Amino acid sequence: MDTKKLFRGFWSLFKGYWSSEEKWKARGLLAVVIAMNFAMVYLLVQLNSWYQIFWDALQNYEEESFWPLIGEFSAIAFTYIIIAVYAIYLRQMLQIKWRTWMTKNYLNAWMGGQIYYRLQDAADNPDQRISEDIGQFVNLSLGLLIGFLKQLTTLAAFGVVLWELSGSIEIAGLIIPGYMFWFSFIYSGVGTFIAHKVGRKLIGLNFDQQKFEADFRFSMMRVRENSESIAFYRGEAAELEGFNLKFSSVIKNFWQLMRKTKHLNFYVNGYSQLAVIVPYMMAYPRYFAKEIQLGGLMQISSAFGRVQDALSYFVDSYDTLANLAAVINRLAGFTEHIDEAKKIQSKISTSTAPELKISALNVSLPTGRELLKNFSLQLQNSKSLLVTGASGCGKSTLLRTLAGIWAYASGEIALPKDSRVMFLPQKPYLPLGTLRRALIYPSAEKNSPPDEKLKRTLQLVDLPALADKLDVADDWSRILSLGEQQRLAFARVLLSAPDFIFLDEATSALDEPRELEMYNLLREKLPKVTIISVGHRSTLFNLHDVELNLDGKGNFSIRDL
Repeated sequence: MDTKKLFRGFWSLFKGYWSSEEKWKARGLLAVVIAMNFAMVYLLVQLNSWYQIFWDALQNYEEESFWPLIGEFSAIAFTYIIIAVYAIYLRQMLQIKWRTWMTKNYLNAWMGGQIYYRLQDAADNPDQRISEDIGQFVNLSLGLLIGFLKQLTTLAAFGVVLWELSGSIEIAGLIIPGYMFWFSFIYSGVGTFIAHKVGRKLIGLNFDQQKFEADFRFSMMRVRENSESIAFYRGEAAELEGFNLKFSSVIKNFWQLMRKTKHLNFYVNGYSQLAVIVPYMMAYPRYFAKEIQLGGLMQISSAFGRVQDALSYFVDSYDTLANLAAVINRLAGFTEHIDEAKKIQSKISTSTAPELKISALNVSLPTGRELLKNFSLQLQNSKSLLVTGASGCGKSTLLRTLAGIWAYASGEIALPKDSRVMFLPQKPYLPLGTLRRALIYPSAEKNSPPDEKLKRTLQLVDLPALADKLDVADDWSRILSLGEQQRLAFARVLLSAPDFIFLDEATSALDEPRELEMYNLLREKLPKVTIISVGHRSTLFNLHDVELNLDGKGNFSIRDL
Protein backbone atom coordinates (compact mmCIF):
# COMPACT_ATOMS: atom_id res chain seq x y z
CA MET A 1 0.00 0.00 0.00
CA ASP A 2 1.48 3.38 -1.04
CA THR A 3 1.72 6.31 1.36
CA LYS A 4 -1.24 8.20 -0.10
CA LYS A 5 -3.48 5.16 0.10
CA LEU A 6 -2.23 4.48 3.63
CA PHE A 7 -3.23 7.98 4.76
CA ARG A 8 -6.63 7.61 3.07
CA GLY A 9 -7.14 4.32 4.88
CA PHE A 10 -6.13 5.88 8.19
CA TRP A 11 -8.46 8.84 7.74
CA SER A 12 -11.44 6.68 6.78
CA LEU A 13 -10.92 4.62 9.95
CA PHE A 14 -10.08 7.59 12.17
CA LYS A 15 -12.82 10.07 11.29
CA GLY A 16 -15.83 7.89 12.12
CA TYR A 17 -15.73 8.14 15.91
CA TRP A 18 -14.76 11.81 15.98
CA SER A 19 -17.78 12.77 13.85
CA SER A 20 -20.20 10.32 15.47
CA GLU A 21 -22.99 10.90 17.96
CA GLU A 22 -20.32 10.72 20.69
CA LYS A 23 -18.09 13.34 19.06
CA TRP A 24 -18.46 16.11 21.65
CA LYS A 25 -17.71 13.86 24.61
CA ALA A 26 -14.79 12.35 22.70
CA ARG A 27 -13.40 15.70 21.61
CA GLY A 28 -13.79 17.11 25.11
CA LEU A 29 -11.97 14.19 26.68
CA LEU A 30 -9.22 14.39 24.05
CA ALA A 31 -8.87 18.13 24.71
CA VAL A 32 -8.42 17.46 28.44
CA VAL A 33 -5.77 14.80 27.73
CA ILE A 34 -3.92 17.13 25.33
CA ALA A 35 -4.11 20.02 27.84
CA MET A 36 -2.63 17.78 30.53
CA ASN A 37 0.22 16.84 28.20
CA PHE A 38 0.81 20.53 27.49
CA ALA A 39 0.91 21.14 31.25
CA MET A 40 3.53 18.39 31.55
CA VAL A 41 5.65 20.13 28.93
CA TYR A 42 5.33 23.41 30.85
CA LEU A 43 6.52 21.69 34.02
CA LEU A 44 9.48 20.22 32.11
CA VAL A 45 10.44 23.74 31.02
CA GLN A 46 10.31 24.82 34.66
CA LEU A 47 12.53 21.90 35.57
CA ASN A 48 14.95 22.90 32.83
CA SER A 49 15.28 26.36 34.39
CA TRP A 50 15.64 24.72 37.80
CA TYR A 51 18.64 22.72 36.51
CA GLN A 52 20.60 25.90 35.79
CA ILE A 53 19.89 27.44 39.20
CA PHE A 54 20.58 24.19 41.06
CA TRP A 55 23.86 23.33 39.30
CA ASP A 56 25.08 26.92 39.57
CA ALA A 57 24.29 26.84 43.32
CA LEU A 58 26.27 23.62 43.68
CA GLN A 59 29.19 25.03 41.70
CA ASN A 60 29.23 28.14 43.89
CA TYR A 61 28.77 26.16 47.14
CA GLU A 62 25.57 28.08 48.04
CA GLU A 63 24.46 25.79 50.84
CA GLU A 64 21.62 28.07 51.92
CA SER A 65 19.96 27.56 48.50
CA PHE A 66 20.18 23.74 48.55
CA TRP A 67 17.06 22.77 50.55
CA PRO A 68 14.77 25.48 49.11
CA LEU A 69 15.73 24.26 45.62
CA ILE A 70 15.07 20.63 46.66
CA GLY A 71 11.65 21.76 47.91
CA GLU A 72 10.94 23.56 44.62
CA PHE A 73 11.93 20.43 42.69
CA SER A 74 9.68 18.25 44.87
CA ALA A 75 6.68 20.53 44.26
CA ILE A 76 7.22 20.51 40.48
CA ALA A 77 7.85 16.74 40.42
CA PHE A 78 4.77 15.96 42.56
CA THR A 79 2.55 18.07 40.31
CA TYR A 80 4.07 16.42 37.24
CA ILE A 81 3.40 12.92 38.63
CA ILE A 82 -0.27 13.67 39.37
CA ILE A 83 -0.86 15.12 35.90
CA ALA A 84 1.07 12.29 34.18
CA VAL A 85 -0.95 9.57 35.97
CA TYR A 86 -4.32 11.13 35.14
CA ALA A 87 -3.26 11.91 31.57
CA ILE A 88 -2.68 8.17 31.03
CA TYR A 89 -5.87 7.24 32.89
CA LEU A 90 -8.06 9.59 30.83
CA ARG A 91 -6.32 8.49 27.62
CA GLN A 92 -7.18 4.88 28.45
CA MET A 93 -10.78 5.94 29.15
CA LEU A 94 -10.92 7.56 25.70
CA GLN A 95 -9.33 4.45 24.23
CA ILE A 96 -12.05 2.21 25.72
CA LYS A 97 -14.84 4.47 24.44
CA TRP A 98 -13.34 4.70 20.96
CA ARG A 99 -12.74 0.95 20.73
CA THR A 100 -16.27 0.21 21.96
CA TRP A 101 -17.75 2.48 19.29
CA MET A 102 -15.63 1.01 16.48
CA THR A 103 -16.24 -2.58 17.59
CA LYS A 104 -20.01 -2.10 17.71
CA ASN A 105 -19.99 -0.49 14.27
CA TYR A 106 -17.87 -3.23 12.74
CA LEU A 107 -19.99 -5.95 14.35
CA ASN A 108 -23.16 -4.32 13.03
CA ALA A 109 -21.64 -3.96 9.56
CA TRP A 110 -20.36 -7.56 9.59
CA MET A 111 -23.61 -9.09 10.84
CA GLY A 112 -25.98 -6.68 9.06
CA GLY A 113 -27.47 -7.84 5.80
CA GLN A 114 -25.79 -11.22 6.35
CA ILE A 115 -22.46 -9.77 5.22
CA TYR A 116 -20.69 -12.39 7.37
CA TYR A 117 -22.17 -15.04 5.05
CA ARG A 118 -21.01 -13.31 1.86
CA LEU A 119 -17.50 -12.74 3.23
CA GLN A 120 -16.76 -16.41 3.88
CA ASP A 121 -14.10 -16.56 1.16
CA ALA A 122 -13.35 -12.86 0.61
CA ALA A 123 -11.87 -11.76 3.96
CA ASP A 124 -9.42 -13.75 6.06
CA ASN A 125 -9.99 -13.96 9.82
CA PRO A 126 -12.69 -11.30 10.33
CA ASP A 127 -12.76 -12.30 14.01
CA GLN A 128 -9.17 -11.09 14.38
CA ARG A 129 -9.89 -7.87 12.52
CA ILE A 130 -12.65 -7.01 15.01
CA SER A 131 -11.23 -8.43 18.24
CA GLU A 132 -7.55 -7.46 17.87
CA ASP A 133 -6.96 -5.01 15.04
CA ILE A 134 -9.51 -2.45 16.20
CA GLY A 135 -7.95 -2.45 19.68
CA GLN A 136 -4.48 -2.02 18.19
CA PHE A 137 -5.62 0.73 15.83
CA VAL A 138 -7.20 2.75 18.64
CA ASN A 139 -4.28 2.24 21.02
CA LEU A 140 -1.55 3.00 18.49
CA SER A 141 -3.38 5.93 16.86
CA LEU A 142 -4.20 7.60 20.15
CA GLY A 143 -0.70 7.03 21.53
CA LEU A 144 0.99 8.39 18.41
CA LEU A 145 -1.38 11.35 18.08
CA ILE A 146 -1.01 12.51 21.68
CA GLY A 147 2.71 11.76 21.62
CA PHE A 148 3.12 13.81 18.45
CA LEU A 149 1.23 16.80 19.87
CA LYS A 150 3.24 16.59 23.10
CA GLN A 151 6.53 16.44 21.21
CA LEU A 152 5.43 19.30 18.96
CA THR A 153 4.76 21.41 22.05
CA THR A 154 8.08 20.28 23.52
CA LEU A 155 9.85 21.32 20.33
CA ALA A 156 8.25 24.76 20.43
CA ALA A 157 8.99 25.33 24.12
CA PHE A 158 12.50 23.90 24.32
CA GLY A 159 13.42 25.07 20.83
CA VAL A 160 13.19 28.65 22.08
CA VAL A 161 15.20 27.75 25.19
CA LEU A 162 17.90 25.98 23.14
CA TRP A 163 18.07 28.85 20.66
CA GLU A 164 18.68 31.34 23.45
CA LEU A 165 21.19 29.15 25.30
CA SER A 166 23.27 27.99 22.35
CA GLY A 167 24.27 31.48 21.24
CA SER A 168 26.04 31.91 17.89
CA ILE A 169 28.91 30.24 16.10
CA GLU A 170 31.11 31.48 13.27
CA ILE A 171 31.83 29.05 10.43
CA ALA A 172 33.89 30.22 7.46
CA GLY A 173 33.12 33.83 8.35
CA LEU A 174 29.39 33.13 8.58
CA ILE A 175 27.72 33.74 11.95
CA ILE A 176 24.97 31.20 12.65
CA PRO A 177 22.63 32.13 15.53
CA GLY A 178 21.05 29.28 17.51
CA TYR A 179 23.47 26.86 15.89
CA MET A 180 22.66 23.96 18.28
CA PHE A 181 19.00 24.14 17.33
CA TRP A 182 19.85 23.95 13.63
CA PHE A 183 22.27 21.09 14.23
CA SER A 184 19.58 19.20 16.14
CA PHE A 185 17.10 19.84 13.32
CA ILE A 186 19.46 18.54 10.61
CA TYR A 187 20.58 15.57 12.75
CA SER A 188 16.96 14.49 13.33
CA GLY A 189 15.91 15.00 9.71
CA VAL A 190 18.71 12.82 8.40
CA GLY A 191 18.00 10.28 11.16
CA THR A 192 14.31 10.04 10.27
CA PHE A 193 15.10 9.53 6.58
CA ILE A 194 17.59 6.74 7.32
CA ALA A 195 15.18 5.10 9.80
CA HIS A 196 12.55 4.94 7.09
CA LYS A 197 14.99 3.36 4.66
CA VAL A 198 16.12 0.82 7.25
CA GLY A 199 12.71 -0.10 8.64
CA ARG A 200 10.15 0.33 5.85
CA LYS A 201 9.95 -3.41 5.16
CA LEU A 202 8.62 -3.91 8.69
CA ILE A 203 5.17 -2.72 7.54
CA GLY A 204 4.66 -5.64 5.16
CA LEU A 205 6.28 -8.13 7.54
CA ASN A 206 4.01 -7.07 10.43
CA PHE A 207 0.98 -7.42 8.15
CA ASP A 208 2.02 -10.93 7.10
CA GLN A 209 2.86 -11.94 10.68
CA GLN A 210 -0.65 -11.18 11.89
CA LYS A 211 -2.14 -13.09 8.95
CA PHE A 212 0.07 -16.16 9.47
CA GLU A 213 -0.61 -16.16 13.23
CA ALA A 214 -4.36 -15.98 12.62
CA ASP A 215 -4.27 -18.77 10.01
CA PHE A 216 -2.34 -21.01 12.41
CA ARG A 217 -4.80 -20.31 15.24
CA PHE A 218 -7.80 -20.88 12.95
CA SER A 219 -6.45 -24.26 11.79
CA MET A 220 -6.44 -25.43 15.42
CA MET A 221 -9.97 -24.11 15.92
CA ARG A 222 -11.09 -26.17 12.93
CA VAL A 223 -9.71 -29.32 14.55
CA ARG A 224 -11.57 -28.55 17.76
CA GLU A 225 -14.82 -28.00 15.85
CA ASN A 226 -14.43 -31.18 13.79
CA SER A 227 -12.66 -33.40 16.29
CA GLU A 228 -14.99 -36.39 15.86
CA SER A 229 -14.71 -36.50 12.08
CA ILE A 230 -10.92 -36.23 12.29
CA ALA A 231 -10.81 -39.01 14.90
CA PHE A 232 -12.90 -41.30 12.69
CA TYR A 233 -10.58 -40.64 9.74
CA ARG A 234 -7.50 -41.10 11.93
CA GLY A 235 -6.46 -37.78 10.45
CA GLU A 236 -4.00 -36.75 13.17
CA ALA A 237 -0.95 -37.03 10.92
CA ALA A 238 -2.57 -34.95 8.16
CA GLU A 239 -3.66 -32.30 10.67
CA LEU A 240 -0.17 -32.19 12.22
CA GLU A 241 1.27 -31.72 8.75
CA GLY A 242 -1.14 -28.82 8.22
CA PHE A 243 -0.23 -27.31 11.61
CA ASN A 244 3.47 -27.58 10.83
CA LEU A 245 3.05 -25.94 7.43
CA LYS A 246 1.15 -22.99 8.88
CA PHE A 247 3.46 -22.68 11.87
CA SER A 248 6.50 -22.76 9.59
CA SER A 249 5.05 -19.70 7.82
CA VAL A 250 4.73 -17.99 11.21
CA ILE A 251 8.35 -18.77 12.11
CA LYS A 252 9.81 -17.99 8.69
CA ASN A 253 8.16 -14.57 8.62
CA PHE A 254 9.12 -13.92 12.25
CA TRP A 255 12.79 -14.57 11.46
CA GLN A 256 12.58 -11.94 8.73
CA LEU A 257 10.83 -9.61 11.16
CA MET A 258 13.58 -10.22 13.73
CA ARG A 259 16.34 -9.43 11.23
CA LYS A 260 14.72 -6.19 10.08
CA THR A 261 13.95 -5.19 13.67
CA LYS A 262 17.57 -5.91 14.63
CA HIS A 263 18.81 -3.59 11.87
CA LEU A 264 16.40 -0.88 12.96
CA ASN A 265 17.32 -1.29 16.65
CA PHE A 266 21.03 -1.05 15.84
CA TYR A 267 20.37 2.22 14.10
CA VAL A 268 17.88 3.68 16.61
CA ASN A 269 20.02 2.85 19.65
CA GLY A 270 23.17 4.17 18.01
CA TYR A 271 21.33 7.30 16.99
CA SER A 272 20.00 7.81 20.55
CA GLN A 273 23.33 7.19 22.29
CA LEU A 274 25.18 9.56 20.01
CA ALA A 275 22.60 12.25 20.81
CA VAL A 276 23.56 12.03 24.52
CA ILE A 277 27.12 13.27 24.03
CA VAL A 278 26.51 15.69 21.16
CA PRO A 279 25.28 18.68 23.27
CA TYR A 280 28.40 18.57 25.45
CA MET A 281 30.58 18.44 22.36
CA MET A 282 28.72 21.41 20.88
CA ALA A 283 28.67 23.52 24.08
CA TYR A 284 32.14 22.80 25.48
CA PRO A 285 33.84 25.80 23.74
CA ARG A 286 31.52 28.25 25.49
CA TYR A 287 31.90 26.44 28.81
CA PHE A 288 35.70 26.39 28.75
CA ALA A 289 35.67 29.99 27.53
CA LYS A 290 33.72 30.66 30.77
CA GLU A 291 30.81 32.15 28.83
CA ILE A 292 28.48 29.78 30.70
CA GLN A 293 28.66 28.05 34.07
CA LEU A 294 28.04 24.38 34.87
CA GLY A 295 24.33 25.12 35.36
CA GLY A 296 24.13 26.60 31.87
CA LEU A 297 25.90 23.54 30.44
CA MET A 298 23.44 21.20 32.16
CA GLN A 299 20.51 23.35 31.02
CA ILE A 300 21.78 23.22 27.43
CA SER A 301 22.19 19.45 27.67
CA SER A 302 18.65 19.08 29.00
CA ALA A 303 17.13 21.43 26.42
CA PHE A 304 19.05 19.77 23.57
CA GLY A 305 17.85 16.37 24.77
CA ARG A 306 14.22 17.54 24.80
CA VAL A 307 14.47 19.12 21.36
CA GLN A 308 16.26 16.07 20.04
CA ASP A 309 13.59 13.75 21.46
CA ALA A 310 10.87 15.86 19.86
CA LEU A 311 12.56 15.98 16.46
CA SER A 312 13.41 12.27 16.67
CA TYR A 313 9.85 11.24 17.47
CA PHE A 314 9.35 9.41 14.19
CA VAL A 315 12.72 7.67 14.47
CA ASP A 316 11.93 6.37 17.96
CA SER A 317 8.36 5.48 16.98
CA TYR A 318 9.13 3.84 13.65
CA ASP A 319 8.43 0.32 14.84
CA THR A 320 5.09 1.52 16.27
CA LEU A 321 4.30 3.31 13.00
CA ALA A 322 5.07 0.11 11.08
CA ASN A 323 2.64 -1.81 13.31
CA LEU A 324 -0.02 0.87 12.82
CA ALA A 325 0.45 0.79 9.05
CA ALA A 326 -0.04 -2.99 9.04
CA VAL A 327 -3.18 -2.65 11.17
CA ILE A 328 -4.54 0.05 8.84
CA ASN A 329 -3.91 -2.21 5.84
CA ARG A 330 -5.83 -5.06 7.46
CA LEU A 331 -8.77 -2.97 8.69
CA ALA A 332 -9.01 -0.97 5.47
CA GLY A 333 -8.99 -4.21 3.48
CA PHE A 334 -11.68 -5.67 5.70
CA THR A 335 -13.77 -2.51 5.29
CA GLU A 336 -13.39 -2.70 1.51
CA HIS A 337 -14.58 -6.31 1.51
CA ILE A 338 -17.63 -5.33 3.60
CA ASP A 339 -18.43 -2.45 1.21
CA GLU A 340 -18.04 -4.72 -1.81
CA ALA A 341 -20.30 -7.34 -0.23
CA LYS A 342 -22.96 -4.68 0.41
CA LYS A 343 -22.95 -3.83 -3.29
CA ILE A 344 -23.69 -7.45 -4.25
CA GLN A 345 -27.45 -7.47 -3.96
CA SER A 346 -29.83 -9.99 -5.45
CA LYS A 347 -32.39 -8.65 -7.88
CA ILE A 348 -35.18 -10.46 -6.05
CA SER A 349 -38.22 -8.31 -5.40
CA THR A 350 -40.56 -9.25 -2.59
CA SER A 351 -44.28 -8.65 -2.26
CA THR A 352 -47.31 -10.03 -0.49
CA ALA A 353 -49.78 -12.62 -1.76
CA PRO A 354 -52.31 -14.98 -0.16
CA GLU A 355 -49.85 -17.88 -0.62
CA LEU A 356 -46.28 -18.59 -1.70
CA LYS A 357 -45.83 -17.32 -5.23
CA ILE A 358 -42.58 -17.37 -7.20
CA SER A 359 -42.42 -15.52 -10.52
CA ALA A 360 -39.73 -15.40 -13.25
CA LEU A 361 -37.02 -16.64 -10.88
CA ASN A 362 -33.49 -16.98 -12.24
CA VAL A 363 -30.71 -18.48 -10.12
CA SER A 364 -27.05 -18.80 -11.04
CA LEU A 365 -23.62 -19.42 -9.55
CA PRO A 366 -21.01 -16.63 -9.11
CA THR A 367 -19.30 -18.08 -12.20
CA GLY A 368 -22.40 -17.29 -14.26
CA ARG A 369 -23.59 -20.87 -14.66
CA GLU A 370 -27.41 -20.93 -14.64
CA LEU A 371 -29.10 -23.29 -12.21
CA LEU A 372 -32.69 -22.20 -12.74
CA LYS A 373 -34.24 -20.15 -15.56
CA ASN A 374 -37.58 -18.38 -15.62
CA PHE A 375 -39.03 -20.48 -12.81
CA SER A 376 -42.55 -19.77 -11.54
CA LEU A 377 -44.53 -21.59 -8.88
CA GLN A 378 -47.61 -21.06 -6.76
CA LEU A 379 -47.95 -23.30 -3.71
CA GLN A 380 -51.18 -23.42 -1.75
CA ASN A 381 -51.01 -22.85 1.98
CA SER A 382 -50.64 -25.98 4.13
CA LYS A 383 -49.28 -27.91 1.13
CA SER A 384 -45.79 -29.39 0.88
CA LEU A 385 -43.21 -29.23 -1.90
CA LEU A 386 -40.28 -31.63 -2.38
CA VAL A 387 -37.28 -30.33 -4.35
CA THR A 388 -35.31 -33.14 -6.02
CA GLY A 389 -32.45 -33.52 -8.47
CA ALA A 390 -28.90 -34.78 -8.75
CA SER A 391 -26.21 -33.47 -6.40
CA GLY A 392 -25.00 -30.05 -7.46
CA CYS A 393 -28.12 -29.18 -9.44
CA GLY A 394 -28.96 -26.19 -7.23
CA LYS A 395 -31.49 -27.52 -4.71
CA SER A 396 -29.84 -25.93 -1.67
CA THR A 397 -29.06 -22.80 -3.68
CA LEU A 398 -32.78 -22.45 -4.44
CA LEU A 399 -33.49 -22.52 -0.70
CA ARG A 400 -30.76 -19.93 -0.12
CA THR A 401 -32.45 -17.76 -2.73
CA LEU A 402 -35.83 -18.12 -1.05
CA ALA A 403 -34.15 -17.27 2.27
CA GLY A 404 -32.80 -14.07 0.73
CA ILE A 405 -29.12 -14.88 1.34
CA TRP A 406 -28.16 -15.77 -2.25
CA ALA A 407 -27.08 -12.70 -4.21
CA TYR A 408 -26.91 -14.18 -7.70
CA ALA A 409 -30.62 -14.34 -8.43
CA SER A 410 -33.47 -12.29 -9.90
CA GLY A 411 -37.25 -12.54 -9.97
CA GLU A 412 -40.11 -12.04 -7.54
CA ILE A 413 -41.11 -13.92 -4.39
CA ALA A 414 -44.40 -13.23 -2.66
CA LEU A 415 -45.54 -14.47 0.76
CA PRO A 416 -48.62 -13.79 2.89
CA LYS A 417 -48.36 -10.58 4.91
CA ASP A 418 -46.68 -10.98 8.32
CA SER A 419 -45.99 -14.65 7.67
CA ARG A 420 -43.22 -16.26 9.71
CA VAL A 421 -40.56 -18.30 7.95
CA MET A 422 -38.02 -20.79 9.32
CA PHE A 423 -35.13 -22.55 7.57
CA LEU A 424 -33.58 -25.81 8.79
CA PRO A 425 -30.15 -26.66 7.32
CA GLN A 426 -28.77 -30.20 7.20
CA LYS A 427 -26.46 -29.51 10.14
CA PRO A 428 -28.27 -27.36 12.70
CA TYR A 429 -26.37 -24.54 14.37
CA LEU A 430 -26.19 -24.90 18.15
CA PRO A 431 -24.81 -21.78 19.85
CA LEU A 432 -22.48 -22.06 22.83
CA GLY A 433 -24.21 -21.78 26.18
CA THR A 434 -27.13 -23.50 27.84
CA LEU A 435 -29.32 -26.14 26.23
CA ARG A 436 -32.21 -23.70 26.61
CA ARG A 437 -30.41 -21.21 24.38
CA ALA A 438 -29.73 -23.90 21.78
CA LEU A 439 -33.36 -25.04 21.89
CA ILE A 440 -35.04 -21.65 21.41
CA TYR A 441 -32.41 -20.17 19.03
CA PRO A 442 -32.57 -17.60 17.44
CA SER A 443 -34.81 -16.22 20.21
CA ALA A 444 -33.13 -14.71 23.27
CA GLU A 445 -33.18 -16.57 26.59
CA LYS A 446 -35.18 -13.74 28.18
CA ASN A 447 -38.01 -14.66 25.77
CA SER A 448 -37.85 -18.35 26.66
CA PRO A 449 -41.18 -20.23 26.91
CA PRO A 450 -41.98 -21.87 30.26
CA ASP A 451 -39.85 -24.86 31.22
CA GLU A 452 -42.84 -27.21 31.05
CA LYS A 453 -43.45 -26.34 27.42
CA LEU A 454 -39.77 -26.85 26.58
CA LYS A 455 -39.70 -30.23 28.33
CA ARG A 456 -42.89 -31.39 26.57
CA THR A 457 -41.44 -30.40 23.22
CA LEU A 458 -38.22 -32.34 23.88
CA GLN A 459 -40.30 -35.40 24.70
CA LEU A 460 -42.29 -34.99 21.47
CA VAL A 461 -39.07 -35.19 19.40
CA ASP A 462 -37.89 -38.16 21.48
CA LEU A 463 -35.21 -36.33 23.49
CA PRO A 464 -36.57 -36.89 27.03
CA ALA A 465 -33.06 -37.31 28.49
CA LEU A 466 -32.40 -33.61 27.82
CA ALA A 467 -35.50 -32.34 29.64
CA ASP A 468 -33.66 -31.81 32.94
CA LYS A 469 -30.60 -30.15 31.34
CA LEU A 470 -32.15 -26.93 30.09
CA ASP A 471 -29.82 -24.71 32.09
CA VAL A 472 -26.68 -26.78 31.63
CA ALA A 473 -24.08 -24.85 29.63
CA ASP A 474 -21.87 -26.89 27.31
CA ASP A 475 -20.81 -27.38 23.71
CA TRP A 476 -24.00 -29.15 22.65
CA SER A 477 -22.93 -29.51 19.02
CA ARG A 478 -20.16 -31.79 20.30
CA ILE A 479 -22.28 -33.69 22.83
CA LEU A 480 -25.31 -34.42 20.64
CA SER A 481 -25.14 -36.67 17.60
CA LEU A 482 -26.19 -35.21 14.24
CA GLY A 483 -29.48 -37.12 14.47
CA GLU A 484 -30.16 -35.65 17.91
CA GLN A 485 -29.27 -32.20 16.65
CA GLN A 486 -31.75 -32.58 13.78
CA ARG A 487 -34.49 -33.63 16.20
CA LEU A 488 -33.60 -30.61 18.37
CA ALA A 489 -34.07 -28.45 15.26
CA PHE A 490 -37.58 -29.89 14.82
CA ALA A 491 -38.27 -28.98 18.45
CA ARG A 492 -37.32 -25.40 17.53
CA VAL A 493 -39.88 -25.48 14.74
CA LEU A 494 -42.61 -26.68 17.09
CA LEU A 495 -41.76 -23.92 19.57
CA SER A 496 -41.62 -21.20 16.91
CA ALA A 497 -44.73 -22.37 15.02
CA PRO A 498 -43.81 -20.68 11.70
CA ASP A 499 -46.10 -20.41 8.69
CA PHE A 500 -43.46 -21.66 6.24
CA ILE A 501 -40.70 -24.22 6.86
CA PHE A 502 -37.80 -24.79 4.46
CA LEU A 503 -35.96 -28.06 5.17
CA ASP A 504 -32.58 -28.60 3.49
CA GLU A 505 -32.06 -32.35 3.99
CA ALA A 506 -33.00 -31.71 7.61
CA THR A 507 -33.72 -35.42 8.25
CA SER A 508 -30.67 -36.91 6.50
CA ALA A 509 -29.24 -38.28 9.79
CA LEU A 510 -32.54 -39.86 10.90
CA ASP A 511 -33.71 -43.36 10.08
CA GLU A 512 -36.84 -43.61 7.94
CA PRO A 513 -39.29 -44.32 10.82
CA ARG A 514 -37.91 -41.29 12.73
CA GLU A 515 -38.12 -39.18 9.60
CA LEU A 516 -41.77 -40.13 9.15
CA GLU A 517 -42.37 -39.42 12.84
CA MET A 518 -40.91 -35.89 12.54
CA TYR A 519 -42.97 -35.01 9.46
CA ASN A 520 -46.14 -36.39 11.04
CA LEU A 521 -45.37 -34.36 14.14
CA LEU A 522 -45.26 -31.19 12.04
CA ARG A 523 -48.57 -32.02 10.41
CA GLU A 524 -50.17 -32.84 13.75
CA LYS A 525 -48.93 -29.86 15.76
CA LEU A 526 -48.76 -27.32 12.93
CA PRO A 527 -51.58 -28.26 10.55
CA LYS A 528 -51.49 -24.91 8.68
CA VAL A 529 -47.76 -24.89 7.99
CA THR A 530 -46.42 -24.93 4.43
CA ILE A 531 -43.39 -27.18 3.96
CA ILE A 532 -40.67 -26.98 1.29
CA SER A 533 -38.12 -29.79 1.56
CA VAL A 534 -34.88 -30.70 -0.20
CA GLY A 535 -33.99 -34.39 -0.07
CA HIS A 536 -32.89 -37.54 -1.87
CA ARG A 537 -34.79 -40.33 -0.11
CA SER A 538 -37.65 -42.02 -1.94
CA THR A 539 -39.60 -42.11 1.33
CA LEU A 540 -40.00 -38.32 1.16
CA PHE A 541 -42.30 -38.59 -1.87
CA ASN A 542 -45.12 -39.96 0.29
CA LEU A 543 -44.75 -37.04 2.71
CA HIS A 544 -45.20 -34.21 0.16
CA ASP A 545 -47.88 -33.02 -2.25
CA VAL A 546 -45.78 -31.61 -5.12
CA GLU A 547 -42.36 -32.45 -6.58
CA LEU A 548 -40.02 -29.89 -8.19
CA ASN A 549 -37.19 -31.58 -10.08
CA LEU A 550 -34.10 -29.61 -11.16
CA ASP A 551 -31.57 -30.74 -13.78
CA GLY A 552 -28.83 -28.23 -12.87
CA LYS A 553 -28.87 -26.66 -16.37
CA GLY A 554 -31.67 -24.21 -15.72
CA ASN A 555 -34.52 -26.59 -16.56
CA PHE A 556 -37.14 -27.91 -14.16
CA SER A 557 -40.31 -30.00 -14.00
CA ILE A 558 -43.23 -29.93 -11.57
CA ARG A 559 -45.64 -32.76 -10.84
CA ASP A 560 -48.26 -33.66 -8.23
CA LEU A 561 -47.50 -36.56 -5.93
